[in-house]
Amino acid sequence: MEDDVIDTVTLAAELTAAWLSNSNTRVGAEDVPAFLKSMHETLAGLSAPGVSNGNTAEAAQDYVGAVTARKSLASPAHIISMIDGKPYKTLRRHLSGHGLTPEDYRARYGLKSDYPMVAPNYSEARRAMAKKIGLGRKPGETVKARAAASAKAAAPAKAPAKPKGVAAAKKAALAHLAGENA
Repeated sequence: MEDDVIDTVTLAAELTAAWLSNSNTRVGAEDVPAFLKSMHETLAGLSAPGVSNGNTAEAAQDYVGAVTARKSLASPAHIISMIDGKPYKTLRRHLSGHGLTPEDYRARYGLKSDYPMVAPNYSEARRAMAKKIGLGRKPGETVKARAAASAKAAAPAKAPAKPKGVAAAKKAALAHLAGENA
């Protein structure tokens, strides 16, 4: 049982000695007791039961958005950030500046997994631009060729042309009866 108990005084002294042995540490003799006391208090706080360190408190912090999720999506021209309440066309760069991924952002503010990261108007403008320059087509296919092919597929099959005039009609009728155009 004695081995389970951590001797904070000994551990603090060892940590202080290790800190002082670093050649980059330049302190006066009067600063060593204050550092040792600070180290001991920190270790005692960490080893006390029921006391948590600052990292878990930060992880458990409940984040409140600057605006509601509904208000952040109210305009098709922009998305309002839950972090700072400012409008953005796309949130990806803004989130990376705060060290977040879209998944982290959604989890932090309790948003659904399909919460958009790009404003609808901006997305549509980028889509139109991509179509205009030809993204998504097969190589060698032009816009006119694709339009002609779709128009040809949509048009019904042509019926045989009707003969013009009485003489042409008689000739077509005789040919039909003879079995030439059967």
